[in-house]
Parts: sequence; structure tokens; C-alpha cells
Amino acid sequence: MWDVILDTLIDTLKLIPFLLITYILMEFIEHKTSEKSKNAIKKAGKLGPFIGGILGIVPQCGFSAAAASLYSARIITLGTLIAVFLSTSDEMLPILISEAVDIKIILSILGIKLVIAIIVGFIIDLFFRKKFENTDDEPEIKDLCEHEHCDCEHGIFKSALKHTLSITLYILVISFILNLIIYFIGEDTLAHLLNSTPIVGPIIASLIGLIPNCASSVIITQLYLSNVLNFATMIAGLLVNTGVGLLVLFRTNNDLKENIKITILLFLIGAILGIIFDLTGFNI
Repeated sequence: MWDVILDTLIDTLKLIPFLLITYILMEFIEHKTSEKSKNAIKKAGKLGPFIGGILGIVPQCGFSAAAASLYSARIITLGTLIAVFLSTSDEMLPILISEAVDIKIILSILGIKLVIAIIVGFIIDLFFRKKFENTDDEPEIKDLCEHEHCDCEHGIFKSALKHTLSITLYILVISFILNLIIYFIGEDTLAHLLNSTPIVGPIIASLIGLIPNCASSVIITQLYLSNVLNFATMIAGLLVNTGVGLLVLFRTNNDLKENIKITILLFLIGAILGIIFDLTGFNI
């Protein structure tokens, strides 16, 4: 048991410098591009899913939340919203970078999410595209985004440090729980439980991915890095993970039934694609 605690602490402490550097870069990107990104997606028109997919893949604080807000104001289409949600990586990218994962694997994961996001977004708009009013009446999401992600008014470094400490705590707790589970159950047994039945793993991962905060992407990424989840199960969970996007959607969009339908649609996309990847043996 002492080895479990010690290994968890050492592994987590090793990540802090890399996480801090990553989040400083992310905060810088957000400060420089946030408004430009929102304006770009507003003006995208029929290319909305393409622009949304690309912008969603960029590690920005709360862009999925901004997309949810823009959709609630009917500034962007459903296909564009889903494209942003599917491409959003939340905490996956900084964790993969801090764990020194091969850059080819990182780019492959991001690329797969991006391609899926764009294709699915266009398909949805093809069948469900609505006429949206050209309005700038965007619901206010600033307070929620800042509460969940960053403290932008106090500078890039303080915001990055706050985010680093928050995610480090997540990783510490989750890693300790995972190490305990692996210690008592065994890594091979746990991996077999989640991956032996093709349908079960992606469904469970997609349900976890729907949790609207940083914890879900941390859990899924850590399980993948621990070889507990295979690629198909991991991608299923990360596709549906929207950061705080769904939370903002339910807060800003008054149509509760529509919000529930969007959530179910997102879950089905992640679970079905995960199952397809699993059955075909697709891996990177």
C-alpha cells in the first residue's frame, strides 16, 4: 500500500512542470485568439462544421462553452455545435504532452477527432440545418467559463498556475484510485473487464465522457495511458467529452427537450463509433 501511495505522489509531481508550461501556452493562445475564434465561427455559414471542428481542436479555455452559447442564440447550426463538441479535447492534450506521449500518437488522436467532427457536423447540417437569425444576442457565459477554467483578469501566469494546481489535484486523486483498483484487482483483469466485450467498453467510456467537467477527460486519458482502455474505448469517451460545453448548453438554451436530444445524440455518436473501431480492431 505504501508503494501505491509513493508511486502516485512521484508520478504526479513529475507532471507539474510540464502541465504548467502547457497551460501557460494554452492561456496565451486563448488570450490572443478567443474573440477571433468566436467571430470566425459566427461568419462561417455553411462551412460552420469545418471551422468549428478546427477551432474546437485548439486547446482553448471554454471554446465549447462559447459554441454552446452561440448555438443557444441560434448564431451557429446544430452541426457546427456538434463538430465543436466532438473535436474538443479538454484536458486530454496537456496530459498527453506532460506524459511525453509520442507526438505521432497525439496528432493521430487529434486528427481522428477532427475528421470525425467535421464529417458528422456536415451530415447533421445536411439533414437538420435550420434557418438561424443573424443576431449578436449571445447568452452570458463568462462567469461560468472563468469559474470552471481560468481567472483571465489576473494574468496568464496566475491563470495557468491555478489551472495546473486544479488538474494536478484531479490527477493525484484519480491516479491514486486507479492505482488502488489495479493493486487489488490487477491491471490485466481490469483491462479485460473493460475491453473483452466490444460493446460494453465504449458505452461506459461515453457515459463517463458526458460528465461536464475536467475530471472525465482526465479519467479517460489516464486509463488509456495505464493500458486499461484500448484505443476504441478511449476515443469513444473523448469524442463525447465537451468540457463544460453541455453544462453551458443546459444553462443558456431554454429548450430542455432539445438539450436532452443533443446529449443523447452526442452519446450515440461516441458509443457507436467506439464500437465500430473496436469491432474492426482499429488502433494507432
